[in-house]
Amino acid sequence: MEYINNNNAIELVQPIQVEETVSTDKPFIEANTVETNLEEIKQSHIIPVFVKDNETLISHSEFIEATLSFTGDIFNGENILKPNVRVSHPIKGRIPEAKDKPANKLNEWEKTLYYERMAFIIELPSIQAVVDGNLLNLTIGGVKAYNTDNLYSRSVTDQHFKIFIGFQNKVCTNLCVWSDGFMSDVRVKTLDQLRISIKTLLESYNKNYHLNHLNRLSEFSITEHQFAQLIGRCRMYNHLPSFLKAEIPPILFGDNQMATVVKDFYRDDSFCRDLNGNINLWRLFNLFTGANKSSYIDSFLDRSVNAFSFVEQIRRGLENRTNCWYLN
Repeated sequence: MEYINNNNAIELVQPIQVEETVSTDKPFIEANTVETNLEEIKQSHIIPVFVKDNETLISHSEFIEATLSFTGDIFNGENILKPNVRVSHPIKGRIPEAKDKPANKLNEWEKTLYYERMAFIIELPSIQAVVDGNLLNLTIGGVKAYNTDNLYSRSVTDQHFKIFIGFQNKVCTNLCVWSDGFMSDVRVKTLDQLRISIKTLLESYNKNYHLNHLNRLSEFSITEHQFAQLIGRCRMYNHLPSFLKAEIPPILFGDNQMATVVKDFYRDDSFCRDLNGNINLWRLFNLFTGANKSSYIDSFLDRSVNAFSFVEQIRRGLENRTNCWYLN
């Protein structure tokens, strides 16, 4: 493993101790993804290249290992679980010698494969918190989608990454991410530049500040009538004229995901309405983060952050008794 110190010089450090247990035993994202692991990616997946100069892009495994390295350094002494990795959009190929073979006659060693999109999380179960009776574990991770890169260019072109640090709700594996723990468009040309971005995010994250905001969500509730108003407004948002949209905080969830939120409002075992038909904002937040599991990898983290921003604006409107378009 390598480490970049404050002077951006690279020093070698001892490999971190990672437990054999995989971070969370359930999928943290479900839509169109399959489970894999770091070892399989390193051993079996090829690395895409820039077409113009045949230089390799930063691989999925390098991204995961860089994040693991800084997690071990910054959270030294904490329990760190193996990365949970999900991939989608396979790019299949074959070696030149097998170019004329029918697909069903190919041997495994004649096939090539990499996945265009990858998301991973690294869980630290020794750093925990409880919000509204739900156990949360500190969780770090990232997303890489090669479709955001210009593979037909040269290696001097920016490569794009998303990285985050937040908490995972162990009741449901929903991720609790907000803007202060999220870099939505990390643009780098080298692995060293990516390492610097990861280090900067992990060092600047204030978990207590984040938890304080999460805890406050449980102090405010909306009625079933307000929930119905909110859902209706969410469905209206995407069809508003542009000049009206510009004045309203966005909601990034589509109609199918809003339907999931409504269904779970009545049926979810952990986060449904109470006996009076009310729901507190912590539960509402988890209805949205649960529906977000149906997002594709490349929009997953953006919607995670949007879920918090959306519910937080509802909280501020209730607390300050100010106008909130989604509740009016």
